[in-house]
Amino acid sequence: MTSHAFDIRSAAPALATDLSSRFEAVRAQSERLAAPLAAEDQVVQSMTDCSPTKWHLAHVSWFFETFLLQPHLKDYKPKHPQFAYLFNSYYEAAGERHPRFARGLITRPTVAEVADYRAHVTDAMLRLLATIDESKVVEIAPVVEIGLNHEQQHQELILMDILNLFSRNPLNPVYMQRLDAPVREAAPLEWCDFEGGIFPVGHEGDGFAYDNESPRHDALVRPFRLASRLVTNSEWLKFMEDDGYRRADLWLADGWAKVNEEGWRAPLYWEERDGGWSAMSLNGLHPVDPHAPVCHVSFYEADAYARWSGNRLPSEVEWEIAARVQEPVGNTLGSGFLRPVPASRSEGRPAQMFGDVWEWTSSFYGAYPGYRPAPGAIGEYNGKFMMNQMVLRGGACVTPDGHIRATYRNFFYPHQRWAFAGLRLAQGF
Repeated sequence: MTSHAFDIRSAAPALATDLSSRFEAVRAQSERLAAPLAAEDQVVQSMTDCSPTKWHLAHVSWFFETFLLQPHLKDYKPKHPQFAYLFNSYYEAAGERHPRFARGLITRPTVAEVADYRAHVTDAMLRLLATIDESKVVEIAPVVEIGLNHEQQHQELILMDILNLFSRNPLNPVYMQRLDAPVREAAPLEWCDFEGGIFPVGHEGDGFAYDNESPRHDALVRPFRLASRLVTNSEWLKFMEDDGYRRADLWLADGWAKVNEEGWRAPLYWEERDGGWSAMSLNGLHPVDPHAPVCHVSFYEADAYARWSGNRLPSEVEWEIAARVQEPVGNTLGSGFLRPVPASRSEGRPAQMFGDVWEWTSSFYGAYPGYRPAPGAIGEYNGKFMMNQMVLRGGACVTPDGHIRATYRNFFYPHQRWAFAGLRLAQGF
């Protein structure tokens, strides 16, 4: 997952006691996610896009240390003078950093030493929140809020990255034993109609949001239809059987070049075995569930499939219009499945809008009208990435509970496949 920024004003009223409670909960969640991993698992970097688990755990601690503890906690001493160099990600204003592609070469500090670093930062943060002047709470609350949401994003990245690492191991390691999901066939695909018009889009200002969700603005939308559920594995298999990966007429030029360069012929992590397809997951290698949503496909693949089916991908505005009347709950991290599961019936509205897989849209990732990044290093969190990426919506089966909302904008480069990303079809009237 790539980065996001935040709406400072929306977090300002938070109380220090509430921040302390949520801070402890988020920090504990990260450590629970790392607990099933051996030390060896936490050090290796499987590709440049991924980072070792150990680095994620240290980086989110560096964030709190850099943007909260050093400026606001009197007499705070960093755990190590070079950790800022090792665990800065991309903040130019925060100083030099270790190259991203070489994070897997950092064998020291050890996993145990990173755990000590986390404890050092956690204790100091709780001390800061317990002792800071009441007048200062409003000042630091927005940065604490972004730190909490930032760590939740890295919780999802930990699971994405460890799956990529385990997928390269011939032993097909299991991160967590498979939890049985409801056994059901996917509901029939139906179409849900939406009227056109002028609609307000973006965050309204109540509660936390990243700054890429603002300013709220009006968008003109033509009437459209959304599929009642996500595209399933069985439907994707039909695309494959119809030579979908071999037909240049279905692909954007850059996508077709990537298909040939990488030799794509199925979603990432799929393997053909004994006349059928299996997929590597956080639960190990299992036969592909025909009724579950397809996952780990790039924008290029999603776009090609939509064209093959005679449909298109929705715009992010269309997706938001459909999603905003629903509660932002679904098959997310708390369900424990760690994989997409089949949809139930939609009951007249699109199902699976939240959770299961991030949904590719046809929208380029850019600024909303009137957008301005925050000043200083924190402003680098988002705005400078608004180029050459595509927007995804809705969250996934590894997204922390409570972390998503209808206005949430995720973004990836169109060729990337290691995210838990799938698709929903759309039509115009």
